[in-house]
Amino acid sequence: MTYDPTGHLLLTPVDKEAPGRVQRLRQLGLGDQADPAFDAFADRLAEVTGAPFSMVNFIDENRQFFAGLHTPQGSHSGTDLGAAAAGSGVSRYMARDHGYCPHVVVRRKALVLEDVCDYPRFAGNPVVDEIGIRSYLGAPLIDRTGMALGTICVVDTEPRPWGRAGLETIKSLAAEMIEQIHRREDGRI
Repeated sequence: MTYDPTGHLLLTPVDKEAPGRVQRLRQLGLGDQADPAFDAFADRLAEVTGAPFSMVNFIDENRQFFAGLHTPQGSHSGTDLGAAAAGSGVSRYMARDHGYCPHVVVRRKALVLEDVCDYPRFAGNPVVDEIGIRSYLGAPLIDRTGMALGTICVVDTEPRPWGRAGLETIKSLAAEMIEQIHRREDGRI
């Protein structure tokens, strides 16, 4: 196990599928540019869940890219998610070792963290101290080839009782997002 200098447990998962994911994302033309349709989907995620932040997130070997992004300010530019929490905007990029989406992609399962501080494995993540993230709800985007391309997720700076209803909602919305990706690939959008 790895610890940071403050004694927090850091467990960014090993991602053996990252090279194949990068190749698949390139094939689909995803993962390196903002997309208005994905922003609209992120807006819908926020509306459905009542969360202040939501993302359509694609992950490569080193970083996460929010191709779809919703913030309370509606801003999709800036320096980082922490700046957004402080009210000044959000970047579409985040280091791979920040946040919980890399865990969802490697696990290939939805993740519900009603209060991240209740989980030692996740409480030490940089997004807790640097940004103030306290709750997370995310599901993987697994395409027809079986590749986990990324996630959809919502986060809040307050603990949230997502419950089973939240889990079912995020899984259902992930299925909708992957269907949208498949329609694009098939040229139906």
